[in-house]
Amino acid sequence: MGLFDRLRRAFSGEPEEEPKKEDEIVSTSEENQEPEETATNEATTATPEDDQPKVAETTTAEAKEAEPVAKEAEDTKEVVQTPEKVEVIEEIETTSENNEVEIAKKADEESLEQQSDEPKETKAEPKEPEIQTTSSETVRYDKGLAKSRKGFGAKLNALLANFRRVDEDFFEELEETLIEADVGFETAMKISDELQDEVKLRNAKSRSDVSDAIIERLVDIYESEGVDEDNSLHFAKEPTEPTVFLFVGVNGVGKTTTIGKLAHRYQQAGKKVLLAAGDTFRAGAIEQLAEWGRRVEVDVVTKPEKSDPAAVVYDAVVKAKKENYDILLVDTAGRLQNKVNLMNELDKIKRVITRELPDAPQEVLLALDATTGQNALTQAKQFKEVTDVTGIVLTKLDGTARGGIVLAIRNELHLPVKLVGLGEKMDDLRDFSPEEFVYGLFKGLVTPKKD
Repeated sequence: MGLFDRLRRAFSGEPEEEPKKEDEIVSTSEENQEPEETATNEATTATPEDDQPKVAETTTAEAKEAEPVAKEAEDTKEVVQTPEKVEVIEEIETTSENNEVEIAKKADEESLEQQSDEPKETKAEPKEPEIQTTSSETVRYDKGLAKSRKGFGAKLNALLANFRRVDEDFFEELEETLIEADVGFETAMKISDELQDEVKLRNAKSRSDVSDAIIERLVDIYESEGVDEDNSLHFAKEPTEPTVFLFVGVNGVGKTTTIGKLAHRYQQAGKKVLLAAGDTFRAGAIEQLAEWGRRVEVDVVTKPEKSDPAAVVYDAVVKAKKENYDILLVDTAGRLQNKVNLMNELDKIKRVITRELPDAPQEVLLALDATTGQNALTQAKQFKEVTDVTGIVLTKLDGTARGGIVLAIRNELHLPVKLVGLGEKMDDLRDFSPEEFVYGLFKGLVTPKKD
């Protein structure tokens, strides 16, 4: 089952235990697997009595006579003692007279064993996880992506409200709509090209059919581009060595705030956290990180303004090793206008870290402001050329109506988003969940699954 189908099932509000369709039913054990023809033949000759547990050496008349009793026992949660069960129950009673619960369990087990010869549909655990729409994380994404969902939905509805037929003009408008939603130029063109044949093939005529086709194509491309993508944060393999996260990004994207919130997370988890104020050129940057250190009660290594950033990082690494810190979070400058100097500076910082800790930094995280749309995509491309970025931190995702930037980052940059800012609270910096993101972005825009 693809991601879009799982989303549609989630939006339809179907209970988790609802039986799947025939083509989705998979046996969980070899014992329950019966040849298709045998199952069909037995199902054809089945009688109402087949639904009741079969008892050996019991006549048809006795079975009919015992049927009301069995039904009454089932309603009252009592155990009906058939001839074969009497011996088992007596044996249990001799061991523990008052153990009624144990007796019921034994009886239920025998009842199930007697039905094992009957063909039955066995539901296997789904190979891909269903989205749990009631989880606290889903609620966070739902709330954090409300503006993006509303903005994307409004653009899509405006496009569909005016269409009379799906022609060349429609697909040109679709491209513009997707680009305005920040899904990226390349992604918009790809979706438009692929949809032209698919919409005709589906014979999509209604607004909901065309809308579902567009969203399904968006989700399918997003899912296919994310195969084997690693959205998790990596830590030091040796427990005696500190983990180092190096943060890069232009000024004003929320980089320092992200560091502060992440420090709070690990401090609350019982980790010993250290911050390094490596952005020594931006006015107020050192004081800002120091204030975050005081706020979340973690140590900060600083030097005066205009100091060599690599010297700050060196002092921090030495301190982290000597005093057994678990996590070191390093802030850096974001002067992207001078890429040569920035590249040299970042290279120097990485060499200092690697010299002291050969396996570090474990992550080089690029902070991007989601509200800047295509500018964020441009920044990501430039930073990717300057340094070895391992993941994206997408800040202020709750403040933009153009959440399609996440699709563009995956589809055009092939960089995993690892952290997202879904609000201003301390715990609103969350690990990125691709499925929760898609659910939060398209909730209410997908037609519920029909039987």
